[in-house]
Formats: sequence, structure tokens, C-alpha cells
Amino acid sequence: MNALPSITVTPVQVADLLVEGEVMPVYVHVIDHPEARVLVDTGIKELHPLLADMRPRLRPWSEQDVDPAGIDMVVNTHLHADHCGGNHLFAGRPVYVQRRELDDARSQDDYTIREWLEAPGVRYVPVDGELELLPGLRLVPAPGHTPGTQVVVVETGGRPVVVAGDAAVWFGELDEPRTEGQLMIRGLEPEMVWLAHTHQPWRPRTG
Repeated sequence: MNALPSITVTPVQVADLLVEGEVMPVYVHVIDHPEARVLVDTGIKELHPLLADMRPRLRPWSEQDVDPAGIDMVVNTHLHADHCGGNHLFAGRPVYVQRRELDDARSQDDYTIREWLEAPGVRYVPVDGELELLPGLRLVPAPGHTPGTQVVVVETGGRPVVVAGDAAVWFGELDEPRTEGQLMIRGLEPEMVWLAHTHQPWRPRTG
């Protein structure tokens, strides 16, 4: 049996938002794979009137050792504004998103910030269902937060690691899963699940 490649996941905090009186971090995740450097979601890169009530505080990527020029491909877990606001930085590079998600974002009012979604040069690659992006790296539909949400499953040779965006917004949603996507994630029996709005990954309870 062929050995799985060495793959690492690094969280990068790109912003803070104020939600219901609480500060909520916004993370993107860099996946270093032997064949490519993959960015999961692109966060928020600039202020916008539609987000003003959330009082965004941006954290420059340059302060976090992330160079957009070094990213080979992007995965959007979904297309809400705080997950696709930096897509324009990767013009010409493939941006993988579920076709259902892309269709919904383009057709529904108040779904996202349209000029961020349709920034010049952004090259979406619509995905229908599950896709092996690279050896040991799978895109898997995870409906719930939006019907077109997807997650990235990283095969490590043991229990997988999942980069889940907003498939769960907080740990309790994985402790007691309800949506199709959350149930799917738990069914993978992952070692850990990285979320977009928590500082640490979710891990299954032991004992």
C-alpha cells in the first residue's frame, strides 16, 4: 500500500467580527501538500458597508507569514462574504466550490457581497459532489450551513483531519450534530476538525 503524503494544516486568523456582542475570529486555513499549497477560504480583506455592523478588524496576512503568491489553489467551503472576501487575490488560480453553492450565491439576493464573489479574474471550478483534489485531500459536500457547503478531508494515515469552514460554527454543533454535514463529519471519526470561527480545533470527547 502506498504511503500517504505528508500534509499539514495551518490556521491563519485574518479578522475579528462583532457578533451578538461577542468577538468572533475569522480564520482561513493553509494546507501544505507535497504537490501544492492550498488555501481553504479567503476571509475578509477589506471593509464594506454591508459588514459595518459587525465592526470588522482586519489582520494583515503579511503579519502572519502568508504570501498569496505562494498559494496554488483555493477551496471555498461556501460563499458567504467572510469566506470569499479575499478571492480576488488569487485571480487566475483555480477556486474550487460546489456548483450548488456557486449557483445559489449568484442567484440569491443578500447571500454574499456580489462584487467580492465576482471579482475580476476569479476562476471558479464548479464541483459536483465529492472530489479528490490531490492524493490524500478530498472535497466532500456537507449541507447544513448552506445547501452547497463543502469540507476538506485530509487523510493522514490514521483518523482524518477535517477543515470545515462553517459546517459547524461552534463546538456544540459537533458535540451534538444535527445537519447532514455535521453528521457526515462525525461519521468520519476525525482526529480534529478545524472551524472558521474558533481559535482551536474541535476534538471528539474522550472517556
